[in-house]
Amino acid sequence: MANEKLSIHAVILAGGRGTRFWPRSRTRTPKQLLNIVGKTTMLEQTVARLRPLIPPDHIWTVTNAEQADPLKKQLPAAARRHVLTEPVGRNTAAAIALAAFHIQRAAHGDALMAVLPADTYIAQPERYRSILKSALKVAEQPGRIVVLGIPPTRPETGFGYIERINDPIATNGTLVYPVHRFTEKPDLDIAKEYVRSGEYHWNAGMFFWRVSTFLDALKIHLPKTFDALEALAQQIDKPGYASKLKKVYAKLENISVDYAILERSTALPGPPRVFVIPAEVGWSDIGSWTAVHELQAQNSGDNVFVGEGEALDTHGSFFWSPNKFVAAIGVRDLVVVDTPDALLICPRDRAQDVGKIVKSLEAKKRKHLL
Repeated sequence: MANEKLSIHAVILAGGRGTRFWPRSRTRTPKQLLNIVGKTTMLEQTVARLRPLIPPDHIWTVTNAEQADPLKKQLPAAARRHVLTEPVGRNTAAAIALAAFHIQRAAHGDALMAVLPADTYIAQPERYRSILKSALKVAEQPGRIVVLGIPPTRPETGFGYIERINDPIATNGTLVYPVHRFTEKPDLDIAKEYVRSGEYHWNAGMFFWRVSTFLDALKIHLPKTFDALEALAQQIDKPGYASKLKKVYAKLENISVDYAILERSTALPGPPRVFVIPAEVGWSDIGSWTAVHELQAQNSGDNVFVGEGEALDTHGSFFWSPNKFVAAIGVRDLVVVDTPDALLICPRDRAQDVGKIVKSLEAKKRKHLL
């Protein structure tokens, strides 16, 4: 029944590398395990935002073998027992499905799931928690999927968008809209139209549903993945589970939950199944060093120093050098990141290209720099 008391669990997706934050972000210390903005890491901030709502022993984290050990060190002790290690990357549908079967077993039945990325910034955590409560309330209804949509502040071409139907329902004083469709990353002209319309939101990758709702959708839309992981779930906590997981996981479909579940569920006939809650919470995906500068600078022309520094005739630049004094003279709009074995220098408007450097280093097998 919709009014039954369900336990609430959070699934934090923490398997990414964050290559655009090289040279700080490396294979074993990716973006989510770094203090990109503030003194604590992105993962620690994500967990801290959840703590008033969800106890540590109900927090699950999905990651990879290279990051599992350093990640556990940043989690509360009770959450370390719930770190799920993917033997190989198979995108978000498989990662969330793996967590769903583990939660089903731990909860001895149904439960509510909040699926969240490990590496986003939220400036207004109290408002964020209020919206999470509303999202979980809507998701109590069997069959309902809820996503958070970020009201766009600019015609961004790097995000997917959610188009809503302007027929909202109110839950806990929060407006909740049926979703009309999910769209791909648009070109600039289309992005401008989206922003002008007021009916589109950025897809922040935050999802809410019952475990049963998600697994029912998985069974419909990804039946092979459902069957494989349902069989594997019988082996959880038994000897040999890790080797069985490795064998099964490599054969799963490599597809995002957006394509596999959300888009297909939205397209089904009948009453709405997928809903979006506008979430104006000071969200940023912090996708590059430029985004860090934007968060920390009062104005676009301000210089930001992480560490000691002095600027003369310098404008709009970001310097990360906590162990070395930086003197900057006559430069504009630069990103400079200094680590013991590497130095990044690039214009702020080219910060998205840092990932290309990482690909080049991979091709040249410069593993000590990765």
